[in-house]
Amino acid sequence: MSRRRDLGWLAAALLLLIGWDLAGADLAVVRWFGSPTGFAWRASWWTSGLMHEGGRWLAWAVLLTLVAGIWRPLPAFAGLAQRERVGWVLVTLAAVLLVPLLKRVSLTSCPWDLAEFGGMAQYVSHWRWGVGDGGPGRCFPSGHAAGAFAFLSGFFVLRPHGSVPARRWLAGVVLVGTLFGAAQLVRGAHYPSHTLWTAWFCWAVCLAGQALWQLHRPDLPR
Repeated sequence: MSRRRDLGWLAAALLLLIGWDLAGADLAVVRWFGSPTGFAWRASWWTSGLMHEGGRWLAWAVLLTLVAGIWRPLPAFAGLAQRERVGWVLVTLAAVLLVPLLKRVSLTSCPWDLAEFGGMAQYVSHWRWGVGDGGPGRCFPSGHAAGAFAFLSGFFVLRPHGSVPARRWLAGVVLVGTLFGAAQLVRGAHYPSHTLWTAWFCWAVCLAGQALWQLHRPDLPR
């Protein structure tokens, strides 16, 4: 039942994202923060320093804590079997690595590269595969948001042990990922959909990881 519900959320989110792209909402939202001279918040302390650089260090700290927790878990995770803690780390790493791989083949440039914001690129939807926009590309999806949404893996690991801790973890990850995405949006580093697609890809990776885990543990709820 849980798997069907999870897949249902994934499918519903896909439809919403497709609708967002078809509506051309990305450029409309970015224009709220950009001007012909660029993005005023691009290099501010709270967006560039706290949310971007600080957020990167936070993601690394959480990941290293999970890795160390394979052998010496935090008290809150002591009830997890070691194989569960290993799976948590592996799925998180898979989500973290997927986004940069997608970015490497993306021809989509960042909003701050657009000509109307002082750059040289022209807006082209990231779904027009093979069509360049005249800029450097490699901006879709959001790698920074993956530093939060990759940890959606914890929801699936914690859920069999209780819905309350799993939901709290989920809420925390969504909150941090939203803050990361908002900071990158006002900086001109990413469109809203870049963050949303990152969350979608990470959720899909977590579902795939859960399915593989259940193949080896048929006793777990589905």
